[in-house]
Amino acid sequence: MIRILLSTCVALLVGCSSTKKDSDTVLFAGEIVNPTSDQVILLKGVSKIDSAKLDENNRFKFKLSSIENGLYHFNIAPEHQYVYLEKGDSLMVRLNTIYFDESLVFSGSNEETNNFLLDLFLATEVEDSDMYSEYYELEPLEFLEKIKSLKQQKVNKLNELNAENLISNQAIKLLTGSIDYTYNRYKEIYPFRHKRKTAEENFHVLPKDFYAYRSDINYDDHTLTYLRPYYDFMKAHLGNLSYMTCMDNCGDIHENVSKQLHYKKHKLHLIDSLVVEKELRDNLFRNVAFDYLLKKKDAPENTEIFIKEFKKVSKNNMHLAEIENLYQGIANLQPTKMIPNLSVLTFENESKTLTEIAANKKVLFYFWSGTNRKQYLDIFKRIAVLKENKPDHELIGINIKTDYDQ
Repeated sequence: MIRILLSTCVALLVGCSSTKKDSDTVLFAGEIVNPTSDQVILLKGVSKIDSAKLDENNRFKFKLSSIENGLYHFNIAPEHQYVYLEKGDSLMVRLNTIYFDESLVFSGSNEETNNFLLDLFLATEVEDSDMYSEYYELEPLEFLEKIKSLKQQKVNKLNELNAENLISNQAIKLLTGSIDYTYNRYKEIYPFRHKRKTAEENFHVLPKDFYAYRSDINYDDHTLTYLRPYYDFMKAHLGNLSYMTCMDNCGDIHENVSKQLHYKKHKLHLIDSLVVEKELRDNLFRNVAFDYLLKKKDAPENTEIFIKEFKKVSKNNMHLAEIENLYQGIANLQPTKMIPNLSVLTFENESKTLTEIAANKKVLFYFWSGTNRKQYLDIFKRIAVLKENKPDHELIGINIKTDYDQ
């Protein structure tokens, strides 16, 4: 059985690898072991490009005409991963959903770019953990040396690929951005984590050139907008700037003013003043809104002030309806409010209203989505704690943004 699978896979890889870039058509195909969905969806940013059904052998194929070179995502719910495509590519991917990222292998044209991009992603997962467990405790100069060493390993590998002419100039830019913004993000986070880890009373004095890279930040690079290291850097960078600027210029915040509201308004205006690229602006504004609305409960009057400020600085935000629905939903779930007469489907595919479900018992409703694995795992951990702390309540999860058959 194993020999047959391997032989089949090799045949597929050879078929993909042997196709020359003699047209603009892109072939992107693959095999999914232990599929969690019956289709693969290809996206560019938030826009769906195409979908492909798995056949009886759990294989899929996209044949794409007239697409732009750049970064895409493919989704096999609930997981997703990058794929970099250029005109004329013929690329194969094979993965096992049980070990999704770790099992993923690309072969064919642009395999070097895609495998290296995946290697960077996996390395970041490990290094993120090391940062929090060990490296943020280091003194500033030691920390900079550690960052420099880790970054140089990735740069050396990229230089090898470049020297062998295995990747395009556009791919080099993408991979360089992934490396640079990953390690610069650690620097943005460092002063806060170092203070917390060492229990120092004040922020550590940093070398004058600690943030030297800031002069080269591009706030208007649409090719990187949906690259995770770039987006994560922007969140950390803007959080650092808004906090430090406020600490230097605002003095003590009056006790009657919500600190949460004050800092989030700072961040909104900082995004508005610095970030140019429209989709990046919208995504960062959305992040601030979700962070404010979901993480800490604030007074209703403060929440209303925040929403008005959000709408003022982020006109025509593509996420506005989603944020407005969240805001109204939270308002409707406050104490003394009636449970909305919303109908949901049970596991038995029966339609019931929330009022019917909650009748004559103490109920806590929570929401989760199968499309975001990290988020729903975090939610389930929180629910496990709540079950222990509130044994007299029934905890009922409502799944959103996931098809019933998944």
